Amino acid sequence: MVATNIQPINSSELAKIKEKLSPFLKEIRKRIIFTVAVFVVATIIGFIFYEKIIKFLLSLLPLEGINIVFTSPFQFINLAISCGIATGLVVALPLLIIQVLSFLKPALKRKEFKRIIKFLPFSVILFLIGFVFGALIMKWQIEVFQAKSVQLGIGSMLDISKLLSTFLLISTLMGISFQFPILLLCLVRFDLISRQELSRKRLWIYLGSFFFAILLPIDSVLADILLSLPLIVLFELTLFLSRVYKRR
Repeated sequence: MVATNIQPINSSELAKIKEKLSPFLKEIRKRIIFTVAVFVVATIIGFIFYEKIIKFLLSLLPLEGINIVFTSPFQFINLAISCGIATGLVVALPLLIIQVLSFLKPALKRKEFKRIIKFLPFSVILFLIGFVFGALIMKWQIEVFQAKSVQLGIGSMLDISKLLSTFLLISTLMGISFQFPILLLCLVRFDLISRQELSRKRLWIYLGSFFFAILLPIDSVLADILLSLPLIVLFELTLFLSRVYKRR
């Protein structure tokens, strides 16, 4: 038998721990409530103006000659909810990042905090690039669908709810996935992981990128490959930048 020296925490020590953690827990709760409130307000606004959002999204897609139909009399409610949630995520995600950084600021050195702040503009730019890239892949997929329908002489019809839900989901998830290099660079710059460790895990990163693309709701192996390629390129770019940083 192996003897253990673990002693139970008595009530007075537990009370002291709670007292020390109480200000931090209150601060976290306040920031979470504020972020959730903004998300709810943005979601409601997106829900109210869903018709304008849908018309704008449809104008971006090549839908000439394709019949866009409702398959349920209550389908417009699902569309409104999808538009609302997508609007809430787009608005709340940058706010969430700001809230996390402002909460961590007292625990970081001034130099460390400045390093993280420098990444914020790149984070926003990468999110927008990822969102647009996902939208372009969807646009290309619809163009292929339309061309094959004309080539085979088969009529084409798309469910508007499934089309727009897939469009918003893929674009948003690609925007979020493009934040991966920012996370890796932060880990490398704070010496939480080395570039050599990342390089040794290259194959797993490749497989994970492709697996992520497969999980997206798009029924095309070629589209899955195209969606995974920029994630792999961003990973290699992250390794290059981390190498440059270490040399400097």
